[in-house]
Amino acid sequence: MSTMRAVRIHEFGGPDVLRIEQLPVPEPKDDEILLAIHAASINPVDYKIRAGTYPRVTATNLPITLGRDASGVVAAVGPGVTRFKVGDAIFGMAGGLRGCYAEYVILKQDEAAAKPANLDHIHAAAVPLAGLTAWQALFDHGGLTAGQRVLIHAGSGGVGHFAIQFAKAKGATVITTASGDGLAFVRDLGADEAIDYKTQRFEEMVKDVDMVFDTMAGDVQERSWGVIKPGGILITILGQPDEEKAKAHGVRSGRMLCQPNGAQLAGIGALIEAGKVRPQVQATFPLEQIAQAQDAAARGPIRGKVVVTVGG
Repeated sequence: MSTMRAVRIHEFGGPDVLRIEQLPVPEPKDDEILLAIHAASINPVDYKIRAGTYPRVTATNLPITLGRDASGVVAAVGPGVTRFKVGDAIFGMAGGLRGCYAEYVILKQDEAAAKPANLDHIHAAAVPLAGLTAWQALFDHGGLTAGQRVLIHAGSGGVGHFAIQFAKAKGATVITTASGDGLAFVRDLGADEAIDYKTQRFEEMVKDVDMVFDTMAGDVQERSWGVIKPGGILITILGQPDEEKAKAHGVRSGRMLCQPNGAQLAGIGALIEAGKVRPQVQATFPLEQIAQAQDAAARGPIRGKVVVTVGG
């Protein structure tokens, strides 16, 4: 196949700016893999880019193909690729602006890992960006260890539902916020305590946690400072935390941006194969319904992830 379907935007805006176009199938170069995509997931960064509210992507980058992670089968490999061969089932997060809402994408070999044997491509596609975000926030940036207590905001979401399971697998005590049927959902994932954010104030119920994992920013972040024990840490994925407020409370803070990491993804895959982590997919849409898929993910509430099916 010399051409492929891909979802592109030529301008910022609502779901109506999403277009399925025919593009040349890219050729893998040194250290690169051509992945035939079976499924790709929806992440908040995708519809933020589409809307023009993600500062790292400006009009000078347009047109671009959207989508950051996928699962599929290796269709071709470039020179220097030693970890994978044609026909291997893999999943990964594409760096840069190499979009995954398409039939094919280029991945660097160190951005991918073998797909867990006990997952189909739909559930595997739900893992890379959200899973790596949770992993890197908790362990690389937050330094979470066994025996510590962590408050995870929005535990039923894409990132949050992985964070709960990773923290439990590490041996931490997990407190999380959710609402409605999300409370039962997060408890089923292993949360030790679930707080209904619609009827309860978490800052009145939680004290002296070692870490807050903030996926909300704004008022939620502001109210989180007082629940962290002296010397503890707040890690956020949205906005830059106020260093002066952190110092005033005797705690540390930081913002993290997820980076592709095939080795960490392989570690997550091992936890999945061991039955310690279960990716959750609330809904799937075909590529032709990409606008509806993004709208569903953006409107929420989502228990886990929304995934787009492509090929296979």
